[in-house]
Amino acid sequence: MSEQRLILACKQGKLWARKEVYDQYAPAMMALCRRYVSDMEDAKDVLQEGFLKIFVEIGQYSGKGSFGGWIRKIFVNTSLDYMRKKNRLKQKELLTDVEMECSGSVPDMADITADDLIRCIDELPDTHRAVFNLFAVEGFSHREIAALLNIPESTSRSFFFRARQLLQKKVTELMDHR
Repeated sequence: MSEQRLILACKQGKLWARKEVYDQYAPAMMALCRRYVSDMEDAKDVLQEGFLKIFVEIGQYSGKGSFGGWIRKIFVNTSLDYMRKKNRLKQKELLTDVEMECSGSVPDMADITADDLIRCIDELPDTHRAVFNLFAVEGFSHREIAALLNIPESTSRSFFFRARQLLQKKVTELMDHR
């Protein structure tokens, strides 16, 4: 079935079309939600809320740009909204004095699995994790991140820099324990 026909059926409120969209996009969107929301149950809530927004706002999809990209944008915004609602996006995290003992060397990551890396990212403070995901995973610019989070662009850069430092420290600690 063509994507255009599926979108049209969703706009008409057809349940079979909504189920197909859900089945097609839910696994990737759950992974996206988990990158922003570390608790699995909360991530499931964000997933549900995101699909609800998609089906309510499907009439606003103009057909310009990819449908998957439009869905992804809704889920990023829904994840950030959830974090705001739960007061997890905090500028004051930036002011926290984090002890960094990062050497200039990069750890040998041959023994690090993707799951290990995801766990390390999950352990980042919420705002650091959000900025890291938006920049490094989603490909947003610091200007776009600043607009999304209502922070100065320089603050976005600082959060990303500190997130990288924390992540490097966590990976180094993980490697030292192996």
